Amino acid sequence: MAEQAQFEELARQLSAVGAVKRDMGRILPPDCPAGSAAVLTLLGRHEDMRMSKLAELLAVDMSVTSRHVAHVAARGWIERHPDPADKRSRILRLTPTGLEQLHELSRRTTHLLAERLADWTDDEVAQLIRLMTRLRASFGDCRSVPVRLPAPAVQESTPVVEETTRTPANS
Repeated sequence: MAEQAQFEELARQLSAVGAVKRDMGRILPPDCPAGSAAVLTLLGRHEDMRMSKLAELLAVDMSVTSRHVAHVAARGWIERHPDPADKRSRILRLTPTGLEQLHELSRRTTHLLAERLADWTDDEVAQLIRLMTRLRASFGDCRSVPVRLPAPAVQESTPVVEETTRTPANS
């Protein structure tokens, strides 16, 4: 098992991944912010789905999902159809224009990664993919698992004193 110092360094490196994500966000078209890109990506990967499933996959509240869906629908990138099983629900589906937008997002992302990792070998890129896939699998479904923080360390030199309230036996 890795040592504490290695886990501390890993935590620092994972924090730095935020900078990579921000850089990737900068290449998005002005009319397609990150939330909209995530909606298109998930519909492209999982195909038609209900809004509740999309909210679950996005790991955000239904109101946030509704705003993202309204944004992409207003641009004609998705359609909302009544769910045959439940007419109150809607099924979200990519339109041909949405598929074109998804391809453009993929092209931009692929280009940026190819540019930034140009000095990496194919084996190094494959190794990064394997390790990131394994890291994600180690965390399981982060959307539904509560975070368990370690118990605070108790210093051995500090005595623990319990206070009790006693009432006189005669009262």
